[in-house]
Amino acid sequence: MVPLMVAADQNASPSLTGASVVSTCALVFTVASFWWLNARQGRLKAWEPHSFAAIVHGSMARLRLPLVLHNTGPKPIVVQDLILTFPDEPASHLPLLWVSSPSRLQPGPDEEVTLPAGFVVAGREARQLFLEFEAPFSGFTPQARDYQAQIQVRVGHRKGWRPLLTFTLRAANILDPDRYTVYDNAPLELTKEDRKRADAALTELLDGEASAPDERDRRDSGGDEGNAGTGR
Repeated sequence: MVPLMVAADQNASPSLTGASVVSTCALVFTVASFWWLNARQGRLKAWEPHSFAAIVHGSMARLRLPLVLHNTGPKPIVVQDLILTFPDEPASHLPLLWVSSPSRLQPGPDEEVTLPAGFVVAGREARQLFLEFEAPFSGFTPQARDYQAQIQVRVGHRKGWRPLLTFTLRAANILDPDRYTVYDNAPLELTKEDRKRADAALTELLDGEASAPDERDRRDSGGDEGNAGTGR
């Protein structure tokens, strides 16, 4: 009798061990599936814009971009702030700050413009936004060439700025910098006339900004001479 009971116990042990492994695996799979489907923190994705609006006038440069933001995870993501930078340019080129969220890409007098405010991208959803960036003071004056641009973002669940999207900004397509209008950002071959027009317009803008300090210096110098004559 005793040997038979011992043999039965020995046969039952592997069976119990196998059942425990199966139960443990099922529990782990259930917990992991719940986390993946409901509690995982995703990340924001964005894609290169096919067009943009721009105006460069005096010491002001403003860009408007259409963006689609996609949250890859189930948890919502809070977007606190955005900036537009140019990583390959000198440090004197200040970032363009997020200044408004217009209702459309084409600027106009009857559009609805709202000030920057944090917003939420729900889990596994996408949002289309129009974001307007402006350079403080005269930190960025584009030339008729391609720029590597990068949008950086601050989100609620992380600290500091993080890169969101790096893309090519084709500033050579800005044919009329004094007019706030929409341009194509696709890699199109411009005609020689269009290229000359863009180069001339942006060069004229740069020359105007370079001559402004000289004019101020001449005015200041003339004022000093007049004051000196009065003193005598």
